[in-house]
Amino acid sequence: MLHAWHDVSPGNEVPRDFQAVIEIPLGSNVKYELDKPSGLLKVDRVIHSAVFYPANYGFIPQTYAEDNDPLDVLVLCQEAVQPLSLIKARAIGLMTMIDCGASDDKIIAVATNDPEFNSYVEVKELPSHRLLVLKRFFQDYKQLEGKQVQVEDILPAYAAVNVIEKALARYKKEREHLRAKDGH
Repeated sequence: MLHAWHDVSPGNEVPRDFQAVIEIPLGSNVKYELDKPSGLLKVDRVIHSAVFYPANYGFIPQTYAEDNDPLDVLVLCQEAVQPLSLIKARAIGLMTMIDCGASDDKIIAVATNDPEFNSYVEVKELPSHRLLVLKRFFQDYKQLEGKQVQVEDILPAYAAVNVIEKALARYKKEREHLRAKDGH
């Protein structure tokens, strides 16, 4: 069986353009996440607050971020994308959260096959309200769980590309260990 993290290619045009695996569709209030041992999705929780994911949310395969998970990505698209779907995306920015004292990078990307979003190349080109909604979601979604999340300033595409390159290199270095740990 293919494993969504280990066996799916991030694509030939990484780091700027890549293939993402979607875990959570736009508009969902259910937090799905990759079950690392099986490669399937599991329901982590239903969000406690009256908010929903403002973008399709997932990860870039064969990356290993500083939070010891695949690198997170928010893919802006007109439509909700089914979980475990692959979607072609382009990095346009970087949002970093401080969650329970730990840094958690989120790549902001656009679906390159979506005509409404595929012309964006820098996060600053997005309507300012869209950026405010992205930040606000992550500031608010854990509040009723009694957890504080701080969202730092959103950075441009070059910062996202730098984080993707580091996560790809970190995965490559740790690949055999990660696969063995997950039983693959």
